[in-house]
Amino acid sequence: MRNFYLSYKKWQAVPAILSWTHIVALLSVSNILARSFYEKECLINRWNTRELERQINSMLFERLAFSKNKKEIVKLAVKGHQLNNPEDLVKNPYILEFLGIPRDSSFSEKELEQKIIDNMRDFLLELGKGFSFVARQFRITLNNKHFHVDLVFYNRILKCFVLIDLKLGATTHNDIGKMNLYLNYFRKEEMKNNDNEPIGIVLGAEKDQIMAEYALGRISNKLFASKYRLNLPDKKSLKKLIENIIFSNGGYDTTRFTS
Repeated sequence: MRNFYLSYKKWQAVPAILSWTHIVALLSVSNILARSFYEKECLINRWNTRELERQINSMLFERLAFSKNKKEIVKLAVKGHQLNNPEDLVKNPYILEFLGIPRDSSFSEKELEQKIIDNMRDFLLELGKGFSFVARQFRITLNNKHFHVDLVFYNRILKCFVLIDLKLGATTHNDIGKMNLYLNYFRKEEMKNNDNEPIGIVLGAEKDQIMAEYALGRISNKLFASKYRLNLPDKKSLKKLIENIIFSNGGYDTTRFTS
């Protein structure tokens, strides 16, 4: 109760949609920017307590903030996660701990895909806002050769198809080239008049930053290479990286985030 008073001194400003269990979960977040972000996302997405706790534990704020500068991090805290362009849609990494795959266990790409299908509700939550599941193993036939896109989604906010190809190891230039082919096909054969261009995500267990930079260079399609983790991230390391950005050049004004 003391923490509640210190965090929400004007308790009348606490949105009615937030239950006491929501508040308790939010009070576990010590960083004011992060707490403001989770509060906004709770209101926008109507997360229940379980969903809120999962996003806090998976370090959603820190993962979204990782590639941003201080100004963008503050904007993220004030307005929540907004999808204005394809880059806003992609996380790095994606956290898939809900699949229940033990660390260092042996599994195939087919088994990984099936685990995602079996846990589609949680996977949609991890993907973010506006996603609808369309298909798995979507077949593309060109000159009697068959190709299969592992997972196809549609994002109603960006109004586009989102194609995901799963890889057990590191993403290669061949994987990126294949995804580029899929995007060209969807742009020509599957897009409707009111659709925006499709987005492709090659999702591997590892990401070679240098290889990805050169393989993705000068590709006009909206194509991204990201990675997934089967366990929760190292919270201390990730928090420290974000705090170094936030507190550089004078930090930030905390009064704007208190009720």
